[in-house]
Amino acid sequence: MALPKVKIDTTEARLNALSLPAAAGWTQTARQDALSRVTEMGLPIKRDEYWRYTDPTALTSVEPVAASVYASENGDVFGSTECLHVVFVDGVFDAEASDELTLDGVTIERLADSQSADIHWAKDLFGALETAGQNPVQRPLATLNTAFATDGLIIRASGKAAKPIHVSYLQTKTDSDAILRHLVQVDAGAEVTLLESGPAAARFNIVTEVSVADTASFHHVRAQGRDHERRAATAIFARLGTESAFKSFTMTANGVMTRNEVVIELTGDDSIAHVAGVCIGAGRDFHHDDTVFITHDAERCESRQVFKKVLRDNATGVFQGKILVKEGAQKTDGYQISQGLLLDDDSNFLAKPELEIYADDVACSHGSTCGAIDETAIYYLRSRGVPKAEATDLLTLAFLAEALDEIDDETIAETLRDRLAIWLERPQG
Repeated sequence: MALPKVKIDTTEARLNALSLPAAAGWTQTARQDALSRVTEMGLPIKRDEYWRYTDPTALTSVEPVAASVYASENGDVFGSTECLHVVFVDGVFDAEASDELTLDGVTIERLADSQSADIHWAKDLFGALETAGQNPVQRPLATLNTAFATDGLIIRASGKAAKPIHVSYLQTKTDSDAILRHLVQVDAGAEVTLLESGPAAARFNIVTEVSVADTASFHHVRAQGRDHERRAATAIFARLGTESAFKSFTMTANGVMTRNEVVIELTGDDSIAHVAGVCIGAGRDFHHDDTVFITHDAERCESRQVFKKVLRDNATGVFQGKILVKEGAQKTDGYQISQGLLLDDDSNFLAKPELEIYADDVACSHGSTCGAIDETAIYYLRSRGVPKAEATDLLTLAFLAEALDEIDDETIAETLRDRLAIWLERPQG
């Protein structure tokens, strides 16, 4: 079917402004395939079904909208956590600010350094999960990333990582336009934790492909904010083996427009996939979109989607989540909940929860609600001497608690609770 002219024009303009890497090596075939695919499917426009709630114009324009550079108010979210620190500045690896890329149980490389080789173990991973994740819903921004991302990390965990890997994204230029790609292979029985934080750039397109082998575990925690003018599109594509576990949590505060996508395929029996997120946003310009697609293609698998959004002053939050249970995926346990807490009458929470089930022995549920804060609870707290603003913050943190409980590491969870409490005190400051 022919593409609409607006989609053709948008795609051609964006692609003409980009260049494929000169020495692509083992990534060359995947990049050429991605370029063909994104040309054929076209970049997203608001008329597309999965973009009807979110205008992608700022993510597809030739030049990014300028974004002011803000100094961190309270330091890095994970600054006090013992980690291997990796720093990218405006989308480029900063060796001086980073630790040595050595960690017991894990090998870490730069995509920019390794892609010129002819042979690499990551060749079978690069672009493979992104390509598989295009069906039944096209995700052209991720395909664009496959074609043009030149930097990022290649991580392979062969044992239990000695400590988490923390990727910090710093912004120093008001017009920076970063495209990053991470590849993560967790071998059988291995375990690794990836932490992410920071604004990264005026516009940020990042894709992470994660292959979790049998009995392996991957943990991911991401903090987005308080970079007030961020425009970002992120995507995680994951494939799970037998008795494996994938857990991802994202905390977002402020930003202009953020689209976080997660696409997971459970291909091995008895695997577990948990995806959760919280966001707090204020102002007419705040727009936050979580889009999740989980496919059950094995028996006795469990998935959870838990998303909470707190919105005020004309802010908009979006959740699109789907659980697909394929024929033969018996004993599936799928749970999905999305909730919006609206702190005024002008904010919006838009939700599109979906179940598609082709097996007959499953336990799947989804629910979505939005509403104002409980005035009876506010009255109760105020009657006991708690100021209204503090009472609102306490109830807001209680509302977010279910999503925060999805984080396995209690130390990291407590760090994020503390940061949320600080952010709630100054939602726009």
